[in-house]
Amino acid sequence: MRAAVIESGQFTVREVPDPQPGPDELILRVHGCGVCGSDLKTYPLLPDGTIMGHEFAGEVVATGRDVAAHWPLGTPAAALPVVGCGACRRCRAGDPARCVTPQPLGLGIRPGGFAEYVAVAASESVVLDPSIDLRTGALVEPLAVGLHALDRADAHVGDRLLVIGAGPVGLSIVVWARHRGITDITVADPIPWRREGAIALGAARAVDPAAGPPGTDFDVVIECVGKSGMVAACVDAVAPGGHVVIAGVCMTEDTFMPVGAVVKDITMSFVSYYTRDEFRSAAQALGSGHLRLDGLVSAFATLEELQEVVENLSDPTDQQKIIITPQSRSIP
Repeated sequence: MRAAVIESGQFTVREVPDPQPGPDELILRVHGCGVCGSDLKTYPLLPDGTIMGHEFAGEVVATGRDVAAHWPLGTPAAALPVVGCGACRRCRAGDPARCVTPQPLGLGIRPGGFAEYVAVAASESVVLDPSIDLRTGALVEPLAVGLHALDRADAHVGDRLLVIGAGPVGLSIVVWARHRGITDITVADPIPWRREGAIALGAARAVDPAAGPPGTDFDVVIECVGKSGMVAACVDAVAPGGHVVIAGVCMTEDTFMPVGAVVKDITMSFVSYYTRDEFRSAAQALGSGHLRLDGLVSAFATLEELQEVVENLSDPTDQQKIIITPQSRSIP
């Protein structure tokens, strides 16, 4: 099969062996695999030979002997990009990302979805509604990330919500918040086109942080940028007794003055991934057509264009989610 393989810190398309299913695994023909902000930060650091990509969807083309009866060939599916042991208390609770021996896909341990085929655990896979364009089935994963962040925030109708960062994760939080009836949503992002996208997806207002702080007294603040200084900005913006959720992947040291958080008596959470149930909920919501997703996908690109895509996305851009389509076919 063809795959985008890390070589000397860059993506190069190569022919690699097709994956073979283990007894309890599925092989998906990948129709779409999204480029994540965390990919941009980690791909130069990963070892040669890594096949990245953790936001993917496709169709079942092969099955292991223990799961064949439950997964007919051709079934549209998405899968959590992590395989747990299945026996520890985290796995039993439906949280394989926190397994004692997790095997993530696309980070150098198991191959990911920037390839024509990917092997996944049947236990971590969900059937997608046949109406879904399987290229955009790749949205299940980032939607699950946004759902997990909002769940951890324990946000309710009537809350004042601030989302810092209007990238795909920030916008997925806006989508879920509006879906749940939260209307007082402010989004902060320096890029005008992204602010416009946030309004289109349901934010009540979108502000440029370069023009000044987005405000204070927010009941919930969710950070989706992943840069130094963001924790302090969240503490400044949250109301007394409020909740801060850090979803951005910051790869550098960060500091803040705890006294501000202490005086306000706030709750702060750091989040990643999602539970099995949240992933399933995201898949079901995507299939229902009830989520407001206009403009969330900016473009589709081929495996051969992946390196150019990540270079372009590494700088401030007006793009949102770009989905890689590994199968050899024309892209509209």
